Amino acid sequence: MKTAILILCACGSLGFGTARAQILEELWFKPTDSLAQRDEYGLVHQSKVIYPPDLAPRYYWRPLYYLEGSEDLVRMPAYVGAVQAALYRLGYYCGPIDGVYSGEVSQAVAHLQKNSSMRVTGTLTIAVRRALHLP
Repeated sequence: MKTAILILCACGSLGFGTARAQILEELWFKPTDSLAQRDEYGLVHQSKVIYPPDLAPRYYWRPLYYLEGSEDLVRMPAYVGAVQAALYRLGYYCGPIDGVYSGEVSQAVAHLQKNSSMRVTGTLTIAVRRALHLP
């Protein structure tokens, strides 16, 4: 009996609330998708639909995308699919999520740049990647 009370008191003093449980869950159960959609708080959002770019090869570690240039990222179907999904989530893109950097994607990026007070080029810049919460 004393052991059970001691364990309950220890858990109460550590403050295992919802915030700490969420942090522990993120430490133990990290998402395996390096290009999963994230919001401004860093929370991962997975869609219920599987698109063809979701099955394309991708880096296993998210920071490896920072080493790639924008011209290289445009050629990666997994990354372009993540860009399309992020633009779709924000309401800038309504086309198919197929992993192809088309004119529609470029136009959606240009609209994002205009609404975010960036220099409008229609290309994938570092500022656009930060606005979409992508590496």
